[in-house]
Amino acid sequence: MFTHAAIANLNGLEMMVYNYVIKNRDKVMYMTIRELADGAGVSTTTVLRFCRKLNCEGYSEFRVRFKLYLEQNDEQLVNFGPSEIISFFKSTNNEDFDNLIDHAVDIICSSERIIFVGAGTSGALAKYGARFFSNVGKFSNHIDDPYFPVTNDMAKNALAIVLSVSGETEEILRFASQFSLHNCKVLSVTSHENSSLARLADFNISWHIPLTRVGGVYDITTQIPVIYILETIGRKLAKKMAE
Repeated sequence: MFTHAAIANLNGLEMMVYNYVIKNRDKVMYMTIRELADGAGVSTTTVLRFCRKLNCEGYSEFRVRFKLYLEQNDEQLVNFGPSEIISFFKSTNNEDFDNLIDHAVDIICSSERIIFVGAGTSGALAKYGARFFSNVGKFSNHIDDPYFPVTNDMAKNALAIVLSVSGETEEILRFASQFSLHNCKVLSVTSHENSSLARLADFNISWHIPLTRVGGVYDITTQIPVIYILETIGRKLAKKMAE
């Protein structure tokens, strides 16, 4: 039901509905459309658009299909942890996501050097990604200092893989812009296609997990999807390089 292609097609307001539905899965099937709209902080019109993008003619059909979805996946959700993570993995189990990964691999193979970029937690994952890619035979560097100078030499024939949960961090956006100005391709990995970083990048892979912050400041959003995306790209890259 929640395929990667369907979720990627949601706009910002519709993503608010999706995030609310996933976090309140046990209550949603009993809610009226007005209750869901109020809970998600959107209009009933937005809820209807959300339903139609999931190939439901209306809210009634959505509730029926969502109930069936939960019945089919309830045991898996209980056994493997938070529903957001399970929903992510299910959304990647399709041809659309495979094509995204294959496209990313093609871009990486055509680049002479790979530079992973991130700050904070994403900076730690940038270091991990650089090591993982180097392990499979594609030497990569990482930069976790968003004020590191970008030069023509480092950007020439390179690909910058920029990691950011929100895709809105000012320093990271500035950094990505610097790479673009030096004619360096940018591949972003963000939480959603509508972020500023995703729009700035030449190619984006998103993972559609609700952002979680402590005190509205410190980001503790799970990074499991990012690790999965990087490792999936790395393994496919290793296979292609061995051909």
